[in-house]
Amino acid sequence: MDQAVMAWREGRAGRIRLNRPKALNALDLPMVTLLREALERFRDDPAVQLVLIDGGARGFCAGGDIRAVREHALAGDTAWVEAFFTAEYGLNRAIAEFPKPFVALVDGVCMGGGIGVSVHGSHRVASEAALFAMPETMIALVPDIGATYLLPRLPGRLGLYLGLTGARLAGADAVHAGLATHFVPGARLADLAAALVADGVAPIAGFAAPLPAFSLAPHRALIDRVFAAPSLAAIIAGLEAEPGDFAANTLLALRAASPLALHWTFALINAGAERSLSECLAAELRLVTRITQLPEFHEGVRAALVDKDRQPRWRPARIEDVDPAVIAALLA
Repeated sequence: MDQAVMAWREGRAGRIRLNRPKALNALDLPMVTLLREALERFRDDPAVQLVLIDGGARGFCAGGDIRAVREHALAGDTAWVEAFFTAEYGLNRAIAEFPKPFVALVDGVCMGGGIGVSVHGSHRVASEAALFAMPETMIALVPDIGATYLLPRLPGRLGLYLGLTGARLAGADAVHAGLATHFVPGARLADLAAALVADGVAPIAGFAAPLPAFSLAPHRALIDRVFAAPSLAAIIAGLEAEPGDFAANTLLALRAASPLALHWTFALINAGAERSLSECLAAELRLVTRITQLPEFHEGVRAALVDKDRQPRWRPARIEDVDPAVIAALLA
């Protein structure tokens, strides 16, 4: 049972455990394949009434294996890159369309691809240690795995704020924002899993703890006002005009991200509000296969995940200097 994805039947549940702890369960292509196979097996097994996925002791899932994507892209292996994202997005859609309850127990980091294997499910249980984020603009990627469908459907303009800034949400905050459905203390997750195995999804509500206040509540009006602007330039201008630390820190976060990534992310999230999940995944796949060939992506991953110097050299360096024609061509 030492493979990177463990899958077994236990009581009423089809159990799935991500088991690549040294990589914080980052998803590689074999893991995506194993997850899809497990889903299909559990879908067709009449003894399985629900699927229960967790990440073991080292967190839920740090995302896709973006270092591997960069290595294949630098080697010119565009077929592998496309195969990886095609398989990952196919898994996301399979979870969204799964005909039985799909319960994710999120305890620890849940970013990017981790959101893709949890948030599309029917029940997303977050502990106080859960940490949700879509930090793709910081590596010159785009919030994908169907995020361009999910984010514009969060309350107000929270989705665009989260997608552009990569801001992190703790467990209870993720419930307030709509990324998770229940808040359960980490100390009770093992008991909840046992109850799910024995009785199905009915016990979840009884395990849920009262939600503490939403940490972003004092800033919701600002977020909804500023991030409703019709362009990225207008968002920047709006933040510059706002007093206080929150606006200043949000502006710093945007200035640290890839200017190109901010522009294509702004466009794709806004377009996603009018698209189906399948349409969003198709648009993400078209864009990601182009992005991963760009020096901007290679530089972003280098700075964040390879050399880890956190000093990306973006080209262009300023949000205001991005050529709209470049973005339009990438999104065509």
